[in-house]
Amino acid sequence: METSEILIKAGQLILSLSILVVLHEMGHFIPAKLFKTKVEKFYLFFDPWFSLFKFKKGDTEYGVGWLPLGGYVKISGMIDESMDKEQMNKPPQPWEFRSKPAWQRLIIMIGGVTVNLILGFFIYTMILWHWGEDYLPIQNAKYGIYADSLARSIGLRDGDHIIAVDSIKKEKFEEITGDVILNEAKTIQVQRDGQEMSIVIPKGFVNKTINKKAPIAIPRMLSVLDTLSREGVGYKTGLRDGDRVLSVNDTAVTYFMDMAKMIRRDTGKVVTIKVLRGNDTLTFKPVVPKEGIGASYIADKQLEFTHVSYSFGAAIPAGFNKAISTLVKYVQQLRLIFVSPEVKASESLGGFMSIGNLFPSVWDWQSFWTLTALLSIILAFMNILPIPALDGGHVLFLIYEMITGRKPSEKFMEYAQIVGMVILFGLLLYANGLDVWRWITSKF
Repeated sequence: METSEILIKAGQLILSLSILVVLHEMGHFIPAKLFKTKVEKFYLFFDPWFSLFKFKKGDTEYGVGWLPLGGYVKISGMIDESMDKEQMNKPPQPWEFRSKPAWQRLIIMIGGVTVNLILGFFIYTMILWHWGEDYLPIQNAKYGIYADSLARSIGLRDGDHIIAVDSIKKEKFEEITGDVILNEAKTIQVQRDGQEMSIVIPKGFVNKTINKKAPIAIPRMLSVLDTLSREGVGYKTGLRDGDRVLSVNDTAVTYFMDMAKMIRRDTGKVVTIKVLRGNDTLTFKPVVPKEGIGASYIADKQLEFTHVSYSFGAAIPAGFNKAISTLVKYVQQLRLIFVSPEVKASESLGGFMSIGNLFPSVWDWQSFWTLTALLSIILAFMNILPIPALDGGHVLFLIYEMITGRKPSEKFMEYAQIVGMVILFGLLLYANGLDVWRWITSKF
């Protein structure tokens, strides 16, 4: 990956996280101010030892830290990541968090999660209103599928038309992989040579699919060079966008992936490629480098995608449904990690490098906002987990207090906070360590 691509991915990641963190912390800050609770600090990113930028307005210091692992608001009279024991040893003051009624403290604590959920819903609504939605109806994959080695290992074949998963008919081609993985499907129904048949999914297939980080199957495309890199050997040799490849080394070819495999087989050699351009048949003889000839296809140029436009009014319920669907699918993914014997946590988790790689290598606002909405939903769910040091841990203790009428001791809260921070930092180090290990092993 080129340096410019890494910088673009990193820039999108930092901007996305900055938006999410600031708005999440605003979710705590605003109700705290409404309930006349003193907020001592409001920070984007963490600031151990020093900050990049800060200023004070009223009682609150606003700033940007140098460690981009999140952000925080420091609320007076609250046991948080600052572990300010000196303040907690003093008598409670009316402006402190601990002096407020339990219901007010509960609203302050769930504010961040609430904002992230609303933000995810809002972004999805705006995306659908502005760009609409495109998908490939499953019946419009008219050339069937291309089955790679993993798909072939369970019995799928090039040209199969997938019609159902566990006998449930599918509408969108893009749903197939998610349904197989998240629902741990047992069968895939296909149409082959005019006959319907059922492919049994063996144990271990789900984990292999997750590790592959690619769909189970992709739509098969004709051998049309929809896009050629201007830096690639294909374009420099004379091939042009829209050329239809007829043969490679005098072997007839119909489909793009077959063509690509035939070309790559002769890496470092001269390859004879015959193409149809308009009414003319032309021949080119490039020397193929290891990265190929720089050709790719564009699915919606060859297949009929469905575009759904939304009015603002229609985008609101559609955005809400998309946010809920995203949350449900994420919970299903976590369930697989902890429950399914097929899925290994070490192969499914990732840190900031994994998140950054989700973003495209070119700046695309639709992709940026789609991923930001996804991360907002994830951030909301992760923060509401009942782990001390997370919002959900504080919420759990507050609910206990509201039910029993007894407030957990400050010493207990201190110990719980320490345990929670150890768990969180352990997970953070583990996930990011996995990223580093994968990067190192990929180099050797």
